[in-house]
Amino acid sequence: MSLIQYYGTGKRKTSVARVFLRPGKGEITLYVNKRPRQFNEYFNLESHKHTIKQPFHITETESKFDIFIRVNGGGSNGQAEAIRLGIARALIEFNKELRTNLRSAGLLTRDSRIKERKKYGLLGARKAPQYHKR
Repeated sequence: MSLIQYYGTGKRKTSVARVFLRPGKGEITLYVNKRPRQFNEYFNLESHKHTIKQPFHITETESKFDIFIRVNGGGSNGQAEAIRLGIARALIEFNKELRTNLRSAGLLTRDSRIKERKKYGLLGARKAPQYHKR
């Protein structure tokens, strides 16, 4: 028997999410930094849960897939957005016709904003020490 699954990678800030969709009833298996976690306990904010499930609401495929998620790095908000991108990409692998709906909702755009590096002679990326004349 062959395992049918659809794969998508999502990235946001320093978070990387690998998402596998398998036909099922909507169960979510979550590994954060190589440790198993409960989805509802780890993402306890409603905004994070809504962010993650947004691609399923748009494409109306909420209880068609079991979701296996591996996410590494970053904070919970960056991880939630990385998972959302991974799910959207996996749904496109499942059905190419869902691309227009996901694209119009802005779920296929990789948010490339990351932390700017600190430069020497400065206090942060751009903050300079206080100027003094004398």
